[in-house]
Amino acid sequence: MATSAPARPIPGEVAARVVDLHKTYGEGDAEVRALDGVSLDIRAGEFTAVMGPSGSGKSTLMHCCAALDTATSGEVYVGDTKLSGLKDKQLTVLRRTQVGFVFQSFNLVPTLTAKENILLPLAIAGRKPDADWYDTVIDTVALRDRLDHRPNQLSGGQQQRVAVARALANRPKLVLADEPTGNLDRKNAREALALIREVCSEHGAALLLVSHDETTLADFGPVKDFAEINAVQK
Repeated sequence: MATSAPARPIPGEVAARVVDLHKTYGEGDAEVRALDGVSLDIRAGEFTAVMGPSGSGKSTLMHCCAALDTATSGEVYVGDTKLSGLKDKQLTVLRRTQVGFVFQSFNLVPTLTAKENILLPLAIAGRKPDADWYDTVIDTVALRDRLDHRPNQLSGGQQQRVAVARALANRPKLVLADEPTGNLDRKNAREALALIREVCSEHGAALLLVSHDETTLADFGPVKDFAEINAVQK
């Protein structure tokens, strides 16, 4: 069934909210606290980055925000929707209509062209792309002359641009970027990060990015260490 694209977010409004979030794995001596009382507002048009070493809870936070994992306690909201109150089918619809993902490994389908990869989430959801929005995204990521190329015909930086365009194709309120520069050299990493930030800011999406790469993120201002957040919010 075709569904309409969500309205453009209002800059500064809360696109996602994490409230006193706890996530533990295991029990007794084997218990691991991945999230320990984390609260965070992620606002439309803004860039929120968390940095920390492996095991500090960054990916767990992102997975909870994306409804790919459930918290032990606390709440996650996307817009005004509380995720803990949704059934599996409702969570799937929310992810398809309000959330976009950018991955470290690009996660492009090798047998599909760049255009087909960009439109794949919409095709799976049974939705047709908004022509004007699609053109805007393609021009923003500067891919119009590469749309008929498959991933193995693109550079790493171009593949990441395809991944960014795919994340934005459904006009999401929230864009989640999980180590999006991990497979790129320093130059392409800076360009990809700047592109993701620019596109989200210009078009009103909220951006939550997690990374362990302090050097790359330092180009974009102060970043809060996530291990420190977990240490103080108990």
